[in-house]
Amino acid sequence: MLLCYCITKAAVNVKEFYTLPVGEKLMQYDTIAVSTIVNNKCGDINFCDIPYTEDLEEFNRTYLENTSWVAEHCDNRDLSENNMVIGTSAIVETELDGAVGMNTGVFNNPFIIWGRYRKKFFRYYLPISFQFHHTQMDGSHAGRFLENLQKEINAL
Repeated sequence: MLLCYCITKAAVNVKEFYTLPVGEKLMQYDTIAVSTIVNNKCGDINFCDIPYTEDLEEFNRTYLENTSWVAEHCDNRDLSENNMVIGTSAIVETELDGAVGMNTGVFNNPFIIWGRYRKKFFRYYLPISFQFHHTQMDGSHAGRFLENLQKEINAL
């Protein structure tokens, strides 16, 4: 939940996150959400979109309510109609240094994936992999977002 909160909080200050390539158009959104993968009671997975709010307690409450609903009902919670959604996936069963994927024309949303954190001496490390559509943003925008993300994590 905390990393999803930090991701959306870091993204709201990068205007390129409010646009999304859809077909041959660039769609403009007013709000941002983050999507997380949820293990459901049927032994499968679903995605769950969480709308961003600045208030951490409210974000946490919404996160817990939405992910619990998805786990119980074995159904997705999709907010992509009215929100620019940032995809995430946590694969905590393994350590990851990166992940490579392709924008398919169907899923062009920015996407962040991470694995298990690592401890080295007295510090903890969590490598993340960030994928974005180049029509949406350039490397400098991605770099600004990643810098914002690190600041939000440090501020917790």
